Order: sequence, then C-alpha cells, then structure tokens
Amino acid sequence: MSHHGASLLSKLASGDKHGEASAYFDGWKAYENNPYHATHNPQGVIQMGLAENQLCSDLIKDWIKENPQASICTAEGVDSFSDIAVFQDYHGLKIFRQAIAAFMERARGGRASFEAERVVMSGGATGANETLMFCLADPGDAFLVPTPYYAAFDRDLRWRTGIKIIPVECNSSNNFQVTKHALESTYLRAQETGIKIKGLILANPSNPLGTTLHREALETIVNFIHDKQIHLVCDEIYAATAFTEPRFISVAEIIQEMDHVNRDLIHIVYSLSKDMGLPGFRVGVVYSYNDAVVSCARRMSSFGLVSSQTQSFLAAMLSDQIFVDNFLIEVSKRVAKRHRMFTGGLKEMGISCLRSNAGLFILMDLRQMLRDQTFESEMALWRVIVDKVKINVSPGSSFHCSEPGWFRVCFANMDEDTLQTGLERIKDFVVGDRANKINNNCNCLCNNKKENKKRKSFQKNLKLSFSSMIYDEHARSPKLMSPHSPLLRA
Repeated sequence: MSHHGASLLSKLASGDKHGEASAYFDGWKAYENNPYHATHNPQGVIQMGLAENQLCSDLIKDWIKENPQASICTAEGVDSFSDIAVFQDYHGLKIFRQAIAAFMERARGGRASFEAERVVMSGGATGANETLMFCLADPGDAFLVPTPYYAAFDRDLRWRTGIKIIPVECNSSNNFQVTKHALESTYLRAQETGIKIKGLILANPSNPLGTTLHREALETIVNFIHDKQIHLVCDEIYAATAFTEPRFISVAEIIQEMDHVNRDLIHIVYSLSKDMGLPGFRVGVVYSYNDAVVSCARRMSSFGLVSSQTQSFLAAMLSDQIFVDNFLIEVSKRVAKRHRMFTGGLKEMGISCLRSNAGLFILMDLRQMLRDQTFESEMALWRVIVDKVKINVSPGSSFHCSEPGWFRVCFANMDEDTLQTGLERIKDFVVGDRANKINNNCNCLCNNKKENKKRKSFQKNLKLSFSSMIYDEHARSPKLMSPHSPLLRA
C-alpha cells in the first residue's frame, strides 16, 4: 500500500498490528504459492502448519446421506426453508443453543453441565475470543497468557480491542506447564510497570503443546485469578481431541468442586472447528458464568452471527445422541492412531517430541539441529525446512516459545499417503544433515595431522554420538527470554 493510500485510512486499517508479519503466516503463504498434490504438484509444499481435523469427515457425510431432511436445501428438508431463511434474532435458534450445550457436556465426558441460556454464538473461536476481550477489558488493559501460546492470539485478542498480552514464560524443564510462581512473578512485574491486568487466558488442551492441564494446575490457576479478582478465559476448542491419559479436565468441572470461587470471573471459549472438523461453518461459542458478560456478548454477536441454515443443520445433527457418542469415540481413536503413526515415524529418525495427549499436532524438538541455541538459528532452520524440504511447519518463536528449536507440526489435515510423504522428506533432510556433520568432522580430522592417529577411535565415538542424538528428557537447555516479551522491552 502506498503512503498516500495508507493516509486515507484509519490507524487500525493502515497499522501492522494484525500479526501477519510472522513465520506462522509466512509458512501458509509458502504453501498457498506452491501447494503439494500427489499427482499434479508432487514437489510442492506440504501443509503441516494447519491445525485442521479431516479425520472424521466421512462420519459426517454418512450422517448427511442418512438424514437429508436436516438440510433445507434438499427435497426432504425444503419445507422448513421459509422458517429458517427469514430474519433470526441474534440470540440464535433455541434448538441450536440447546444442542451446543448438550454437545459441550458430552465432549467433556458428562462431568460438567452447561446451560443453553449461557451459550452465545460467534463467528468461530476467533470472534468468541475477541468478543470476550471487548466485554472484559479496555484498551491498554492486559491479559496474562502462558507461553508458548497460539500464534493468532496476537491478532484475535489485541488487534481491534487495543488490549495488551503479557506472556507468562514457561519452559521445557516441566514440559512448559504454567506454575504459580510464574503467574505471581509476571503479575507483580506487570503491576510494577503500571500495567492493569484484567485476566488470564489459556488454551486447554494447549495449542501448540498438545497437552492438557492436570487438576492441580487448574485449581492453582482458578485460585490465582480468584485471589487477584481477575478474569479467567479458557479456550477449550480441542476438548474432544484428547486421546490418552491424563484425560481432559474442563474448568467447568473444576469450579463445580470449588464453592468459594467467584464464578463471575470464569468464561469458556468453544467451537466446532477442531473437535468436529468444521472450521468453514464458523461456529464459535462464548460460554460465561457472568450474566452481564452473557448479555453484552449476545448484543455484540450481531457482528458475527452463525447463519440460521448452519444452526438448523447442526441442531439436527448434534441432537442425534447415537451419532454424537459414536463420533466422539471415533475422533479420539483416529487422532490417537495418527499421532502414533507420526511420532513413531519421527522416533525412527531419532527425533523426539514433547509428550502430548491431545490436539491435532505435536511439538517437534529440533534443538540438536540448530547451529547455536538462538532464535536466529531457529529461523534459519525453519527457512530451510519450508524452502528446501518443502514442508510448512511453524517455529516455536511464532508461538512465543521461550526456547529456540521447537516446531509445531500438524498431522490431521491430510491423508495418510501425504503424511508418509512428509515423513520421508523429514527423514531425507535429517539423515542428510547428520551425514554432512559427519563428513565435516572427518574432513577436519584429515586436515589435522596431529589427530591422524586418533581417527579410528574418533569415528567409533562419533557413531555412538550420533546414535544417541535422541533428546534426553532430563537434559535442560538454558532458559531464554522471548524476544517478543513486552516485559523484556520494558
């Protein structure tokens, strides 16, 4: 955009706070410019940077075939067309809100209950998160967010609301789990700089970690926000993707057991994008225990409604309890199978990942492949992976990870053949990188006459060294402050 063109626009429109200047989005652009296709473009970029669930679409298509009356665009359902096509109040269809509340309960194993009257519609989780920010904070106020966190939070939470994000730094020493000490110290430092903290937002299950918060951690977090009298927003959009122990525990389940907690401070974001694989339907949900927030969010929802046609169709599908129960079982099974397939393939190459139990991705550990433990080296490695290996993965720095060398890789947005192709490309790259290191070391030895006598012993040790390159979970990297942290800039 020209300088003159930008001057005609608002500061919001002409500014750069959208967050697109990130490797997270750059990788998507690389894929869009050269998308992989098994026959039409086999040398293209494989999209492994999109957390999308394509594993259970066959179940939904089968249901549609068996229930054509659910759609107003079929001969069987067209009689409902006039009722659905006319203006709908922004409260949403009652049957839709009831179906969503019931699905949220079933996706959490029936261990928490949800009221239809507290369900507020939004245009995806993106709109739901932004709506809550508008309801809970003023421009200049801040929310604490444990790192690493979803890359697009910078856009969703800040761009139009004017709020700030204060990272709560977590590290690999405890699998990036947030601690009370980290929360307290970050809160105190923010207060000392005059920043008003209005709440804490976190994703559980985590994106990009693929982990769930255990009960004690959730209780600590809830007690923390209660003591500070600040809000807690739990983004639970991956709730049904949990596939192994420890099981997913919703904040809704936790607060049922904590009578002393002020429930007006608790809010949940949900959607059908990840659990059901329906991101194109743009179904987001704000669920708040605060009556005033429900009222305000509902008024705001007129800017991002879910179409009545979509509501009607989903109300029918989600009201089919037999279908829902089978779907939830299958999504967990299929995510588990794909996770085993992908992590097993990486393990054979000597690549480890953060241990995970949910989500549509893994956090891959490539710290041993960095030139040095810096974010510059991470970005250099990421550029090679995208440009040369032709795989779009997302570097940890785009998620504000405090340590370089971690990469989020998605595994559920493609068929198995494409996944295997991706694994083969990673293997070729890793094996080639190790071979280059071996050759470089051998060349150094050949050029050093004093070391000639030690060559056989060295090569033997070298083989042992490379065979043991699998990450030892007890090894620790030096803790590094994220360069994106506003606390660091302050």
